[in-house]
Amino acid sequence: MSFSSEVKHEITTVLFKPCCERALLSAFLHINSNLLIVNKQMQLQIETENAAIAKRMYQIIKNRYEVQIELTVLRKQRLNKSNVYVLRVLEKGIEILEDVGIYSSKGMRETPSKIITLKECCAKAYLAGAFLASGSINAPTTANYHLEVSTDEEALSRYIMRLMKMFDIGAKVTERRGRYIVYVKAADQIADFLKITGAHSKTLEFEDVRIQRDFRNSLTRLDNCEVANEVKTIKAGNAQIDAIQKLIEHNRYSHIEERLIQVGDLRMENPETSLNELIDLYQEKYNEPISKSGLQHRFKKLIELAGKIEESEQ
Repeated sequence: MSFSSEVKHEITTVLFKPCCERALLSAFLHINSNLLIVNKQMQLQIETENAAIAKRMYQIIKNRYEVQIELTVLRKQRLNKSNVYVLRVLEKGIEILEDVGIYSSKGMRETPSKIITLKECCAKAYLAGAFLASGSINAPTTANYHLEVSTDEEALSRYIMRLMKMFDIGAKVTERRGRYIVYVKAADQIADFLKITGAHSKTLEFEDVRIQRDFRNSLTRLDNCEVANEVKTIKAGNAQIDAIQKLIEHNRYSHIEERLIQVGDLRMENPETSLNELIDLYQEKYNEPISKSGLQHRFKKLIELAGKIEESEQ
């Protein structure tokens, strides 16, 4: 079972208040239902590949409206050959759509009636219903954090985006293959979405995996930084040693300033030691303090003197 399916399964186990059930149903039917005319009856048809969602929608609609519902299980012939659960509500189709705020005397609404998501708890339930209808989320084990809900209508997608922003979830809308996609990329905001829709155990799983991976990434970055610093130290040390050897080869070393000879000797004795470590060794050997910039200045002077020898040889 995919992570998306697991999240949806957990949402179907949440016990919503009657007002919140209506909000959840409003989003789900708006995104994932068709209104049919059969034998002069207005019927609703719902299709889903998730058995838990089919069962939950059946229960909510049956208990709330006391209607006849026909359940059919179809087998896909292509791709993964999964089951498709088809719920057909045989009566009260218009009444149900009116109750959930997506149908009026003028026909289907672009967005639900304001009363549907007036309360905060109902707004959360609406987002849960939208995710059940057409949502997906990448598993937290992947490096690409992504959660989305798709709709056929731009107005509805922007309505869902605004609801998310009510809860400080910075969703955006884009168009993909004729559908409008409401998406979230920030990991912490995806976790917030899971939490407000009732998927609490999956929120904890998402956060746990994310924190572990981020921790490993931080360690990797730290290791890379330490390696880079070590390489930098070795390169600098080699350049200083090359300069000192150049001065020795041309009998110049013994004629330079004593303070330069001091750091030169120290470097030759400790070729792979960092500047910070050389500072301690210098103070221990010569019983006087030296700053990092002071040490760097003396090494720079040694390299400049060696450079003049190379210029004279050309």
